[in-house]
Amino acid sequence: MILGVFLGLFLTCLLLLSLWKQNFQRRNLPPGPTPLPIIGNILQIDLKDISKSLRNFSKVYGPVFTLYFGRKPAVVLHGYEAVKEALIDHGEEFAGRGIFPVAEKFNKNCGVPCDPTFILGCAPCNVICSIVFQNRFDYKDQEFLALIDILNENVEILSSPWIQICNNFPAIIDYLPGRHRKLLKNFAFAKHYFLAKVIQHQESLDINNPRDFIDCFLIKMEQEKHNPKTEFTCENLIFTASDLFAAGTETTSTTLRYSLLLLLKYPEVTAKVQEEIDHVIGRHRSPCMQDRHHMPYTDAVLHEIQRYIDLLPTSLPHALTCDMKFRDYFIPKGTTVIASLTSVLYDDKEFPNPEKFDPSHFLDENGKVKKSDYFFPFSTGKRICVGEGLARTELFLFLTTILQNFNLKSPVDLKELDTNPVANGFVSVPPKFQICFIPI
Repeated sequence: MILGVFLGLFLTCLLLLSLWKQNFQRRNLPPGPTPLPIIGNILQIDLKDISKSLRNFSKVYGPVFTLYFGRKPAVVLHGYEAVKEALIDHGEEFAGRGIFPVAEKFNKNCGVPCDPTFILGCAPCNVICSIVFQNRFDYKDQEFLALIDILNENVEILSSPWIQICNNFPAIIDYLPGRHRKLLKNFAFAKHYFLAKVIQHQESLDINNPRDFIDCFLIKMEQEKHNPKTEFTCENLIFTASDLFAAGTETTSTTLRYSLLLLLKYPEVTAKVQEEIDHVIGRHRSPCMQDRHHMPYTDAVLHEIQRYIDLLPTSLPHALTCDMKFRDYFIPKGTTVIASLTSVLYDDKEFPNPEKFDPSHFLDENGKVKKSDYFFPFSTGKRICVGEGLARTELFLFLTTILQNFNLKSPVDLKELDTNPVANGFVSVPPKFQICFIPI
């Protein structure tokens, strides 16, 4: 009986302390919905469509507001003006890396209908393979296929509502069952995979003739081996190689897959791209990046694909590198910052009817490519995606090569093709679909 009373008093004190801390933190932060103790605003957010929830909150609280994911506050930037002011005008202050606990846990057939996921995963993965360890794999190589499967599965898991909960309540990662367990196993597999590659490179390294990224990193490690503060360590090499694969394979693969779905859904757009390919490139040579400058419609289509699919709706979290006053609000150092890229890419003043896939969003009245300051598919500021150039190159070359050689046909009625993402958490994941590649 006495134990029960003490337990009740303890829980009550804990609740009151939590409420006091939240109220104290909220005094100078931007406005936002009232958080519940411990769980914050998590019940008020649609974890399957976070962008929609952020849009609704912005209508009430304006372009800069605070949400509590668990007990910690996150300042949300919604709309072009707020995102630009923070990530570009104050790029240095907003350049900190936000927390992502699940990932941090790791740091310590022709003409026949087919699912294009596999082939579109292999191609960009082999590009990264050639950069990181100067090797391209046969598409039947079991080691290669295992890596592809893991990368595919990781993106699917990372985009699930459960992972959003894990990121906001990191204490549960070690104690509760769930799909994050599989994710951590996949991370461990990748770590051992890259460690084996590093060991192979160490055994055959020629410092006068580096072959790839791993060789260059190993040479830098040797040069800085007496520097106690060096970041060039074997552990960082493994993590960096893993990041290159995670960021450089699945994002491109998902974009390509979504691109084919949209080109399938809108055959009139595909026909115009193929007409431009015939006029500029022809059928007797492969496309090259110089061609893009002479293909305004194709360029506009690629821009619109990236805008429309909104691949990373909230990008990766940022954090304040110092205390600062932003729009009359005091935001302390270390505060998580979430930039809603959706709110910029779907701004209806810049892109009329943003919910509609329309390449004219990036074309002027003369049919030339129209640049937009709102085009943030790779984020912006100090933490803009370092692989932007590679991704843009791959997107253009892969898609123009496909359309140069194949017509696209859907085995189902086009009205039945759904272009809405099946998951919209970390990454916008397109629905599965079948496609026929008909040789031209």
